[in-house]
Amino acid sequence: MKGYTSETIRNVALLGHGGCGKTTFLEAALLETGVTSKMGKVEDGNTVSDYDKMEIEKGYSINTSIVPIEWKGSKINFIDTPGYFDFVGEVNAALRAAEAAVIMVDAGAGIQVGTEMAWKACERYKMPRFIVITKRDKDEFDFYKTFDELKEKFGNALIPFSWPLSAEIDEELKEAIAMADESLMEKYFEGEEFSDEEIKKGLVKGISEGVIVPVCSSAFELGHGIEGLLDLLLTYVPTPLQHGVYKGFNDKNEPVERMSVTDAPMSAFVFKTIVDPFVGKISVMKVVTGKVESGTEVYNERAEKSEKLGKLFFLRGKNQTELNYAEAGDIVAVSKLQYTQSGDTLCDKNDIIRYLPLDFPEPTYFVAIEAAEKADEDKMGTGLNRLREEDPSFVVVRNNETHQTLLGGQGEIQISIILAKLKDRFGVNVKTVPQKIAYRETIKGNSDVQGKHKKQSGGAGQYGDVHIRFSPSNEEFEFSEELFGGSVPKNYVPAVEKGLIESMEKGPLAGCKVVNVKAVLYDGSYHDVDSNEMAFKIAASLAFKKGIVEANPVLLEPIMHMEITVPDDYVGDVMGDMNKRRGKILGMEPLSDGGQKLVAETPQAEIFDYSVALRSMTQGRGGFTMKFARYDEVPKNLADKVIAEYQANQE
Repeated sequence: MKGYTSETIRNVALLGHGGCGKTTFLEAALLETGVTSKMGKVEDGNTVSDYDKMEIEKGYSINTSIVPIEWKGSKINFIDTPGYFDFVGEVNAALRAAEAAVIMVDAGAGIQVGTEMAWKACERYKMPRFIVITKRDKDEFDFYKTFDELKEKFGNALIPFSWPLSAEIDEELKEAIAMADESLMEKYFEGEEFSDEEIKKGLVKGISEGVIVPVCSSAFELGHGIEGLLDLLLTYVPTPLQHGVYKGFNDKNEPVERMSVTDAPMSAFVFKTIVDPFVGKISVMKVVTGKVESGTEVYNERAEKSEKLGKLFFLRGKNQTELNYAEAGDIVAVSKLQYTQSGDTLCDKNDIIRYLPLDFPEPTYFVAIEAAEKADEDKMGTGLNRLREEDPSFVVVRNNETHQTLLGGQGEIQISIILAKLKDRFGVNVKTVPQKIAYRETIKGNSDVQGKHKKQSGGAGQYGDVHIRFSPSNEEFEFSEELFGGSVPKNYVPAVEKGLIESMEKGPLAGCKVVNVKAVLYDGSYHDVDSNEMAFKIAASLAFKKGIVEANPVLLEPIMHMEITVPDDYVGDVMGDMNKRRGKILGMEPLSDGGQKLVAETPQAEIFDYSVALRSMTQGRGGFTMKFARYDEVPKNLADKVIAEYQANQE
């Protein structure tokens, strides 16, 4: 494949619900342009874009893949994205590299949750878009029925479109063109006809501003609609040079903006990393300014390191075609970069820039994992780190209180894929285990106790004696002393405090961390020979154990603050479910794009499965974010169960 100039490049993200025909379209386009001699099929596992072993096994896209199509002297870089919500991070990254998106809609299924997600993503990135209703060969196909549903859902910008445009374009399209361009508005109201050039100008402007969204149909399996769609995209997708400003920061962390131009210092944005078992790490980048050349040195501002570029290549699925350089606007790959990760900027060291990072949603679904074999724990950690290079949208968290490793992502599908890859690529069997809760313990009452440690064994003994008052506190731990008359020498007081702090790591109820306690050392005694710091530390811990038990100890649980977005139709179900989870709805507000935002607080113990449950309740249309709010007392009936389970495990 030859190198292309910026004016002859188009970058188009393919979006839509799983199974809507994105991969099939690419197979048809590759056949149409002579790259392949036979169309691959998803069910046969032989498509160009779904080449990953896991994708072939599962029968759906997991990773974003790049498939360039050469058409009439130009190149359209198609960025094929997964259709399932678990991989929304891949969609966000793809849109950062595109100038337009094609949302595909299955004619039989109509608007699905993936269609809505794709539309919202385009809205968020202000992305010009086209809608293609696929599978029009189906018996039940009715273009206008599906079109009307789409228009009702997504608004009046949607315009039916056939290609090539007929000489007599319909009134609806004329009006949309006039609305997009003020200079044509007057002509439209005076009933004058638009020239071909004016139609094109109005459409280009209207599509780029999102006020016109062409809707057409196809049957890619039968080879219908491919040429028309390629022509349409070539004509109306903005070139990379027509992209809006790219925002970023310079080496002084000051905001800067860049336009995509060829006559400028080189800069490129890495939006995808592939961990190839044979080639190693492949970084896929969108060239923003200037020219990227193989063999040159570039600078990574985040890592503050220079990188030497090896051979550049175009990707078409897993196939690689080498080239010497790529111009602004093109998508190109390079292997074996040492420091570079997804989201990084590579630039000229004399013109440093860091473009905005990739946009990944906060993980909402967590599972606790362990290596099936103890000896594989290090391998598990290494494998997860390698997989995070490929998919930065999941997180690995070590909970220091529960001593569990938590894997967090967008849902069950994403997590199951990660665990399958760990086994397949790194030979590590991983099991999921029940997630533990980081309970805390505190006191509601007061106590006044003595802790005395006395030990005599032949030679020097040990002696420490303290009297301590315990009471609730608003601080995690308060310590003071009210000693008089030298009952406890001042040099032993720090040992008493240290003994109390260490004891707080394990409370008497369920072995949890103790918080919000005030301790006042007010009396005690010592021995001239046998007293030492260790003896007073032990005495303090004895006093702590006794004092906490006598001060009405209670168990606390983490409470999470949640913001749940949900379509109006499901609000009642979601609120009812929240009540069953011991949750409280604190407020509700309407969303600008329809639906409601519910603000709630819920015990963490009740929402480990909430990501799965909310999708089930809302047919995948609900979403939520959560963050830790505070600790509250556990209801007695539930606390008794937790304590009894802990005590049973201690026997």
